[in-house]
Amino acid sequence: MKNPKLARVAQGAKLELVPLQVLVPVVSTLVALGIGLLIIAATGASVLEAIEAFWDGMAGSDFNIGASINRAISLALVGLGFIFAGRANLTNVGGEGQIAMGGMFATAAALHGAGDLPLGLAFIVPLAVGTVAGAVWGGLAGFLKAARGTNEVISTLLLSFIALPLVYWSVESFHLLRKPISDVSSLPESAEIPDTTKLPLLFPDNGSPLHIGLLIAAIAVVVVWLALKHSTLGLRLRAVGLNATASRRAGMRTSVYVILAVTVSGGLGGLGGAIMILGQQFYLTSDFSSGYGFDGLVVGLLSRGSAVGVVIGALLFGFLRSGSINMEISAHVPSAVVLICQGLIVIVIAGSAILTNRKVTR
Repeated sequence: MKNPKLARVAQGAKLELVPLQVLVPVVSTLVALGIGLLIIAATGASVLEAIEAFWDGMAGSDFNIGASINRAISLALVGLGFIFAGRANLTNVGGEGQIAMGGMFATAAALHGAGDLPLGLAFIVPLAVGTVAGAVWGGLAGFLKAARGTNEVISTLLLSFIALPLVYWSVESFHLLRKPISDVSSLPESAEIPDTTKLPLLFPDNGSPLHIGLLIAAIAVVVVWLALKHSTLGLRLRAVGLNATASRRAGMRTSVYVILAVTVSGGLGGLGGAIMILGQQFYLTSDFSSGYGFDGLVVGLLSRGSAVGVVIGALLFGFLRSGSINMEISAHVPSAVVLICQGLIVIVIAGSAILTNRKVTR
């Protein structure tokens, strides 16, 4: 840079930008957790007891650490799907429905034939079936967007409201997935999937439930990062997202990329649902997704298009979920308090991002 004053300003901005982007979310999260502690104190519960139970639930043992990471896996996959669609300027808010479809079809595959397959196909096939189911469910929204211009936010959300009753219907009906030997008055659920279809554990000797879904998610993170940042596909998705009309005039088939973006996004959500069933729950219930799709959406939003950001956000929310469950059981603190903390974290981090951007642009 010819102007030495401008060069010094630019260098100073670079030096300040890196720690600011790391420091602000960390401080913001701590502030949100501090507010959460005040809320816990207001409920009359013991704050120290709540903190101890929260920490024990998150990382108090190998089992709890593994369970926390397992919860983060599905959140990361939904978050990756969100940023993949976001590359084409599309907003997929249907992660909950795509998880539901992935889990339901993975359960069906595991209960009806996949368990007898050799060479690891017993769990690979249900994973693939769940991924395809999520991809088809997401692809429907992509097709509607490309063919009729339907707003993908509305269509993916409405498809979720269709998917969730379908899961309930599947475990309610004896002709579909409901456990054959059960009373009509008992809670609807499927039979437990065969042992051969369950995901292998990474550390079976130390009692950790951590399974190979972690490796699958790590591969997905790398693949999505490479696809978005270092491939022609990522470049074309970005071009379609920035200006679909100009991309079309340049000879690109924009409708193909729109459908592809939401289909891949949905497939990642479906994979997350399949991993939830095959890796930690082992049978299907009507509410097995438990809001993971919506939490994954928040993870994707907070990541600001970064695959690494998705990993960090998913781990944060995965550990928070584990801590909140134990805090509710052991310290009798309502889980709603943790949901409030999660909301505060989202608001504070989003607000801090605005402040960071303003500081950078000055």
